[in-house]
Amino acid sequence: MAWMQLTQRMKITEAKEYVARKLGINVIELTDEEVMHQVRQDLDIATLPMIADGASGIVAKSRIAELLDIELNSVNLFKSKLEFTK
Repeated sequence: MAWMQLTQRMKITEAKEYVARKLGINVIELTDEEVMHQVRQDLDIATLPMIADGASGIVAKSRIAELLDIELNSVNLFKSKLEFTK
């Protein structure tokens, strides 16, 4: 949500609503540890603690960026390096 506030100039309420909508949950569930664990597991966007065969690091960041329709410099740099190696 902080990223949405910084890059999209959203207020905190608007950012929470946006993220919740993209995750397919309601705003209250954003703070529910069990719900968020299940959402992260279902979307394979990294869980804590890590689970076997789950996404982590740049893979998880890439999925989050795609899910939220945002640009992340680290993801873009990683993708450009992958294109360079082809």
